[in-house]
Amino acid sequence: MSDHKKERIREVVAAWNSHDPRRVGAFYTEDCAVMDVAIARPPTGREGVQLMFEAYYRAFPDLEITPDNIIIEGDQAAVFWTARATHQGPILSIPASGRPVTARGVNRLVLQDGLVCETLTIWDVAGMLRGMGLLPDL
Repeated sequence: MSDHKKERIREVVAAWNSHDPRRVGAFYTEDCAVMDVAIARPPTGREGVQLMFEAYYRAFPDLEITPDNIIIEGDQAAVFWTARATHQGPILSIPASGRPVTARGVNRLVLQDGLVCETLTIWDVAGMLRGMGLLPDL
């Protein structure tokens, strides 16, 4: 059963990399609860997830998310990932810098009938800002 869920999570990540918000949304429930440390008022539901990914795709049209590790426990999954992209559009009120960025993070996904019903994204926002030239290297 765990292998089946791990494959489902790989399909979710493939959807993230498809740059197709509707394809992404197809993996989320209509009322999915969304939490993202970078967003003050996270979106809700499938439509909110699609809008969130549209914003990321506009800012980072070459976004590529690599799953580094996937851990399954019951109906929950932890996806540790590395994202690489070029900042080519505004994001979080930050105009395009044209610079490459790399950020690492983890998503906790809760599955219900094969769809994501809850997601928590914790990621290295400071790393993204450093890549954009907005924070110094420490």
